[in-house]
Amino acid sequence: MGDAVETWRLAIGEADAGAERVAERVARLTEHELRAPSALPGWTRGHVATHIARNADSLWNLLEWARTGTMIPQYPSLESRVADIEAGAGRSARELADDVRATAARFAEQVRTMPDEAWNAPVAAMAGWKHPAWYTVLRRWHEVEAHHADLAAGYGPADWPEPYVRWALTSTLTDLAALPAEQWGELAGYRITATDSGESAGLGWTAGGPEASGSGRALLGWLSGRSDGAGVTLRPDGPVPVPPPWPHRPSGF
Repeated sequence: MGDAVETWRLAIGEADAGAERVAERVARLTEHELRAPSALPGWTRGHVATHIARNADSLWNLLEWARTGTMIPQYPSLESRVADIEAGAGRSARELADDVRATAARFAEQVRTMPDEAWNAPVAAMAGWKHPAWYTVLRRWHEVEAHHADLAAGYGPADWPEPYVRWALTSTLTDLAALPAEQWGELAGYRITATDSGESAGLGWTAGGPEASGSGRALLGWLSGRSDGAGVTLRPDGPVPVPPPWPHRPSGF
């Protein structure tokens, strides 16, 4: 697995630390703040915090599938996923923070006790695409960092840890370029370049075509839908394109 092993092994501790940052932030929110809208349409901050906890449970299921060889879906159904988030959204800050911590610890224990031979076992996301069990750890890293920003409570792309930005930008550009062209939407024809790392992705780009550039952090905030494109420079100048839904299906599996 080469570099992938190093990345997902790093992500184990990073996801743990990220979940603790979420719990600390949630614990400080007032009742009014918890019921206020998050950055996700139709969800309060209580919904987002509950989703982060239930996501840990759902990814635990995939690791248990890999461990035992018995198929366990990420969620029993889309309806049950929605119902669980709704049921937990109205809890107190302490209850929500405790839930985030407890489920993160349960997921971490599952990760740290997984037999080595189970990490390459195939499992499936709720959307149906398959990936090896080790990619579950990277999925959790995405969830913790992106949804911490979605709380809209003082944490955003500028606060993402540098290791997360480096990995997530690389995977985002790679997976974005691998999408079918009809899924690029407003980004079709663009070349996207990180000015700090030199990484780039061409989405049907030809010489003289439109380009978007910026720091890796600015690009990731924009491409993940967690910023309005602040720090992104377009050539030719114009409105910042709306990127397709993120994260993208991983292209390596």
